[in-house]
Amino acid sequence: MERRIILAILLMLIVAVLPSILFPPKKAVRPPGGKAVGDTGARPTAGAAVEPLTARPPVRLSAGVSAETVWVTSPLYRLGFSTRGGELVSAELLDYKSFAPADSGHPVQLIPAGRPMLVYGRTAGGDTTALSSWSLSASAKQVSVGPEGATLTFRGEQNGAQVALEYRFFPGDYRVSVRGRMEGFGPTGGTLLLGMGDGLRSVEADSMDDFRHFAAVTKAAKTQSLALQSLNPGERKILDGPFEWAGVKSKYFFSAALVMEESAPRFGAAIVEGGPRTVASSSLFGRSTVATRAALTLTLPVPPAGDFGFDLYVGPLEYRRLTRLGHDLDDANPYGGVLRPIIQPVSVLVVNILIWMHDRLSLAYGWVLIIFGILVRALLWPLNQRAMESSIRMQAVAPLMKQVQERYKNEPERLQREMMRLYKEHNVNPLGGCLPMLLPMPVLFALFFVFANTIEFRGVPFLWLTDLSRADPYYIIPIIMGLSMFVLSKVGQIGVPPNPQAKMMVYFMPVFMTVLFLRFASGLNLYYAVSNIFSIPQQYLIAKRRLREQGKKT
Repeated sequence: MERRIILAILLMLIVAVLPSILFPPKKAVRPPGGKAVGDTGARPTAGAAVEPLTARPPVRLSAGVSAETVWVTSPLYRLGFSTRGGELVSAELLDYKSFAPADSGHPVQLIPAGRPMLVYGRTAGGDTTALSSWSLSASAKQVSVGPEGATLTFRGEQNGAQVALEYRFFPGDYRVSVRGRMEGFGPTGGTLLLGMGDGLRSVEADSMDDFRHFAAVTKAAKTQSLALQSLNPGERKILDGPFEWAGVKSKYFFSAALVMEESAPRFGAAIVEGGPRTVASSSLFGRSTVATRAALTLTLPVPPAGDFGFDLYVGPLEYRRLTRLGHDLDDANPYGGVLRPIIQPVSVLVVNILIWMHDRLSLAYGWVLIIFGILVRALLWPLNQRAMESSIRMQAVAPLMKQVQERYKNEPERLQREMMRLYKEHNVNPLGGCLPMLLPMPVLFALFFVFANTIEFRGVPFLWLTDLSRADPYYIIPIIMGLSMFVLSKVGQIGVPPNPQAKMMVYFMPVFMTVLFLRFASGLNLYYAVSNIFSIPQQYLIAKRRLREQGKKT
């Protein structure tokens, strides 16, 4: 009975996780003649139809006017800013290698060619002016970010209107401070439109998996995520603020505009417009389409003086780095999917433990996972011993329980009282053997999401494994995991009364879990295999004691 309860709970947990992996999110529903579900219909500026600044190719400069790129280099990145409107046209992250087949191992480039980020526009009095048509002068041809930081400014003037943009760069940080001033654009005040690009460029070997993680993320009272594949091409969704920050994410990278100062105006709205889609590879449930791009435009109130300011983050979804920045930025990459309330705290704890072990012990992450798997099982050893004792007592009282069930089978209330009396007299807990087996499950499920979303494991090799965050190309680790699970189950059946159902599960579950884990991260398989292998000696000792107890009775 205990084993059936455990297996039922395990299967329920698997069923809870599988839909978020195998089923793509449903498309947004657009009623005939109406707006998309989730579109509030609110407009950030009264009387103005705001168009996303990145939904179309940028406005070209006048003939004969060329645009130059100013390169800003730090140990972490190489950013390119165009003299056309001060736009960000390139963002290379030097510490991360691109796995996209066409990139040949070059550093990660997050901005798609010809689709810039930081596209500025301003609405006032019903008119919209885009800086994409402005040629600005830069304060330097190139900038190197040293220990004291660095600053780059752009200035321009047209028809009596003036624009000034200042970018300030910080050493050892992916954050850029942006300050600007726009004067002479008609009525004072208005709204700044900030185009955050058409999404990030995929730099993963499995681009379809990366596209499935594409999302627009915002932080108002709490963090919310809108999967880009939930939008049809051309479909627009307006998210009401005010927002502390808003941006777009891929599987491992993130770009966002941030309001860091408490007294500064917040972003008023985020306009997301669906872009192209492509057909994903076949799954167990057929084919699906995923979004490859989506335009994001933010609105920011501009005071009468014309000044505005915000910060920009373009970098990795690195939990510790985002935590240091505050404002719940670390929540831009939540763990757990539909199980987030349960999985998120465990995942954060596990990530911190693994990173701490890696840093303090100076060990490769593969060895860290092996040690972690052993430690988890070692900590559970005393609980497993108690479960064993409970199981032995349960076997001893089984004949008495059968007699009580036969005697009071027509008196349910009396049967329940007598069963409770037997449990109490013989110190038996009917669920005593479940807890030790269930405790490792949250860690296992947490690690599933950790390896699917944590950049620290991206591209990390171990032995023959080229990447702990991806599946074993030779399926060696999943097979070892399945075999260890079979041996563990087989040893656990020693001395247990024959049960056809339990015997069937000994063979079924290892095969089922092996097939399920074949395409999961090799790091997850490594942890689970080590955990199973380390449990076999204890399971053997438990079985031997069970046999001794049975020998005493005979």
